[in-house]
Amino acid sequence: MDLFALPPLALLLDLATRAMLALTTLLDPLAGSTAAALAVVVVTLVVRLALIPVGVSQARAEQSRARLAPRLRMLRERWARNPERLQREALQLYRDEGASPLAGCLPVLAQAPVVGLLYAVFLHDTVGGHANELLADELFGVPLGRSLVGALSTGTTDAATLAVVGTLVAVMALVAEMTRRLLRPSVDPTTPPWVTGLGGVVHFSTAVVAAFVPVAAGLYLAVTSVWTLAQRLLLRRRYPLPS
Repeated sequence: MDLFALPPLALLLDLATRAMLALTTLLDPLAGSTAAALAVVVVTLVVRLALIPVGVSQARAEQSRARLAPRLRMLRERWARNPERLQREALQLYRDEGASPLAGCLPVLAQAPVVGLLYAVFLHDTVGGHANELLADELFGVPLGRSLVGALSTGTTDAATLAVVGTLVAVMALVAEMTRRLLRPSVDPTTPPWVTGLGGVVHFSTAVVAAFVPVAAGLYLAVTSVWTLAQRLLLRRRYPLPS
């Protein structure tokens, strides 16, 4: 079932498509055939600018979690045989200190609707009863609506598709590795080891997703991953973790 066939979501999709078309037309004299791709980059930057306060809150929360780590470790030692009591005590500690163990999820959750809508815009051949003109736009010869997995399944893969999607995946993988190396996470001592290990894998999940989504959505993910790394490095200097 296509959720965007529902009237409210169909209207939202139509409005988003019209907005992208208007922005593409505006950028056409500057970017020509890559105007739609540039429009995706502009939308990404606007979203990231709007989310700067969320990023600041995330940095503060990470600093707080690192500061609370010794006390959380003591709670874990004290209530190791009582997981329910440990969870209650840890949550109470977070509340008392005005911190949140879930603050790091806010940027991802805030962007999810934008990524989903952008995915839908470049996935539908028709929007509002009209042909989706955005699907004719390209990035270095690759339609913005094409995905690597889709091209492989239909036998339409070419060198340009492999190069463009491969570059996007490589950028995201590089950013993920730099994030892992440069940004030491503040680990909650009450967090099970398997959750911590999963967090390391999640860093690279965006690169995997880029192979399944349209090139337009992959471009959004690549730009936002670079922005996120740069922003976190700057904020880490402003809100350093305890040594």
